[in-house]
Amino acid sequence: MSGTDPAALQELRAVEAELNERWPETKIEPSLDRIRALTDLLAEPQRSYPVVHIAGTNGKSSTSRLTDALLSGLGLRTGRYTSPHLQVATERISIDGKPISPEAYVEAYRDVAPYVSIVDSRSDVRMSKFEVLTGMAFAAFADAPVEAAVVEVGLGGSWDATNVADAKIAVVCPVALDHAEYLGDDIAGIAAEKAGIIKPGSIAVVAAQPAAAQQVIMDRVAEVDATVAREGQEFGVLSRTVAVGGQMLSLQGLGGVYDEVFLPLHGEHQARNAALALAATEAFFGAGADRQLDVERVREGFASVVTPGRLERVRSAPTVLVDAAHNPHGARALADALSSEFSFRRLVAVVGVLGDKDARGILTELEPVVEEIVLTRNSSPRAMDPDELAGVAKDIFGPDRIVVEPRLDDAVETAIQLAEETDDPGESVSGGGVVITGSVVTAGEARALFGKEPA
Repeated sequence: MSGTDPAALQELRAVEAELNERWPETKIEPSLDRIRALTDLLAEPQRSYPVVHIAGTNGKSSTSRLTDALLSGLGLRTGRYTSPHLQVATERISIDGKPISPEAYVEAYRDVAPYVSIVDSRSDVRMSKFEVLTGMAFAAFADAPVEAAVVEVGLGGSWDATNVADAKIAVVCPVALDHAEYLGDDIAGIAAEKAGIIKPGSIAVVAAQPAAAQQVIMDRVAEVDATVAREGQEFGVLSRTVAVGGQMLSLQGLGGVYDEVFLPLHGEHQARNAALALAATEAFFGAGADRQLDVERVREGFASVVTPGRLERVRSAPTVLVDAAHNPHGARALADALSSEFSFRRLVAVVGVLGDKDARGILTELEPVVEEIVLTRNSSPRAMDPDELAGVAKDIFGPDRIVVEPRLDDAVETAIQLAEETDDPGESVSGGGVVITGSVVTAGEARALFGKEPA
């Protein structure tokens, strides 16, 4: 974070060290009692602004950023709460589309800390790190104050700390298998947990889902008498064409057609996220069959969006892309975008995954679109050992397409060299590409390697 006061960064690190003494975000105890107790002590800050709540397995962070950009473009002061962060914890709490400063993050923590201590003293289980962060975000948004908050679920839905907010708009992104150790391996069960963000009288904006998930979500809609807008029925992508730096879209919204929309993001999945964000924003403003949002401001909002670590180009010649895909569903979307929107002569993947993820599923999705793969690890204590990852990869790629480099920086350098290789001395080395993926942590550390600032 260039230009930041070193003392502020030191304080930020001290706060993070305190937070890291708490239960990590990968450990949950299904109860909203602690976060409710905290928000009660804070005078329920989450009720001082309308909330767009976003759940789902993949696409939550991108949809959150797209929705934030549209709400901002339409004149609202916004807060955005997302997780996990790519590089710096301050990314999780954004106001006016930008991460709060280290000073503001520390101040938010110090403001809630006395109340957190009270909740801790009254409970057998101390508040988790995520619960404290959620309280910090809600309080920071109330202090700003914001006119709308875009809040991404951390894990699941019903029992997620963010679910103390009574969202006006509940968005359910595509549901797939992930976090099976917490949410189970039953799509219907996972969908039921995520559908728990749909509250009585709210508007549910639902992405296209597997049939089992769709049925459960619609059951929840009926149970709480919510209004529903479904991708493929009330809204969706009418057409998309690849354009320089992204894609040109025509979107069916709740209020009509929005055409000539440039989205500076790659992949069909991002076009669908944009349709989801548009419908959520229309629902927020009460747009419908007889009322459309200002098309020009929608175009400007989408054109301004930045989604770091989502098929993000961090270098040219050779092209180096960073993507936070960390489960098979995300890896499939990445592979589809790489094959349909880029024409690399030779594409090399750098992959580092966490030990609790479906490494075999991720590698299987990537195999058809990459020439070679460099296996590495990120700095997370949960990172899978690269030799263990290589054991999985050999079954999928064969031994000749695999390289193991334990350090991420070495892995990236090796991949760049491989991408530039050519069998024909007369052939240009241009057209090679590298994609760095497998984990949000891997993507964040890769961004830092290339000097990208947190966003």
